[in-house]
Amino acid sequence: MIASCSHSIGGRLSRKLALVTMLMLALLFTGAWLSVKMLMKEKNFEELQFRGNVIAQILALELKNGGEQACLARVRADAPMRANTRLELWRADGQPFYADPSAGSHALSEHTRSVDFEIEAPQLTGGLLKARYTVDFSADAKFGRNWLVVFVVITLLAGAMVWAGSRWHVRRALRPLNDLAAQTRAISARRLDHRLALADPAEELLPWVEQFNALMERLEGAVAQLEGFNADVAHELRTPLAALIGHTEVALARERPAEVLRDTLLSNLEEAQRLAALVNDMLFLSQADRGASARRGRSASLAELAAQVVEFHEALLEEAGLAVRIEGDAQAAVDEPLVKRALANLLGNAIRFAQRGSCVVVCIAPDAAEQVRVEVRNAGEPIAPQHLERLFDRFFRVDAARPDSQSHHGLGLAIVAAIARMHAGRPLAASEGGTTRVGFTLVAH
Repeated sequence: MIASCSHSIGGRLSRKLALVTMLMLALLFTGAWLSVKMLMKEKNFEELQFRGNVIAQILALELKNGGEQACLARVRADAPMRANTRLELWRADGQPFYADPSAGSHALSEHTRSVDFEIEAPQLTGGLLKARYTVDFSADAKFGRNWLVVFVVITLLAGAMVWAGSRWHVRRALRPLNDLAAQTRAISARRLDHRLALADPAEELLPWVEQFNALMERLEGAVAQLEGFNADVAHELRTPLAALIGHTEVALARERPAEVLRDTLLSNLEEAQRLAALVNDMLFLSQADRGASARRGRSASLAELAAQVVEFHEALLEEAGLAVRIEGDAQAAVDEPLVKRALANLLGNAIRFAQRGSCVVVCIAPDAAEQVRVEVRNAGEPIAPQHLERLFDRFFRVDAARPDSQSHHGLGLAIVAAIARMHAGRPLAASEGGTTRVGFTLVAH
């Protein structure tokens, strides 16, 4: 099933960059616009104060030289020159003295500012005139609105340009991913040796390429191992099946006495039991590979478990002319049947390869923090280093030509490794100085 795309990385990144750009420009332009607005207010206030002072000086001079009538004549004469402003005068007692008309060139908008001041007028009753001068700054307000529109347009255009540019750049930068996807599509079951490669790998992509190639290495090894495993299984099953078929065909070829048929059935039963043991071991390994863990019970003495296994193998040890010794002990909460099975496999392996008349040693000792090492040592022919690496592989035999190689299907040590993993441990093997040590570690709790 092909999953549908929920979003585009390039599109999402482009949109975010465009939004961040517009947000930053909006903040910058807002700060600039507020600063300009504040400066314009200060300029307007200073201009208003200056105009008020000029008017006060002119009217004070007119009152001094010509009196009330000269002052009125002057303000009326200057009225046309005061467009978009309004001058209002009151006597000291509050009676109106003069006011510009509120219509025509003196009509004002809501964008006004006023300044109140007093004019010394000794010639008038009360000795002064009260004045209010109002200026319409709508032109400055319009200028501010125009700049606000310009800022908004610039912000939107910048966002659009950043979106388009970043989208183009992101698509260009993501081309290596398309190349990797094409290379990945070229990988098939017949081309597991193919690896990803980029002419100019980016720092961010290199770990992904390396991890994918490492995964392909593991996959190729697993497939090769699986193919070998299938071939080994077929080989192991072919011999007992061929024996079963051959014995049965011979028995059915002509009439035979009951005793002969009984012997044939017993031989077939042995082969069937061998097949059943092989299948059971393979099922156990399959469960271990799927992550099955050991069912730990109460804390038990590993030396006692080893003694039980040794007692079960006494006949084989005596037949092989071997002595056995258990060294060390440790308490551990383990799955006792599994641990005894691992010890039985190790002991059986040592009995087959130990030098006659030697002593097999079961060594139990602490290995690391909360871990225990269990080893079975035997004297005999050393194992080559290249064989040690495969000692725990399924169906692997160091010497397939040995007389007893066909009686053991090569899963014993693989089961030991599986039991070790089920107890959070690992298998161990070493061979030097005529002594071979094979065992495992496990976590004690």
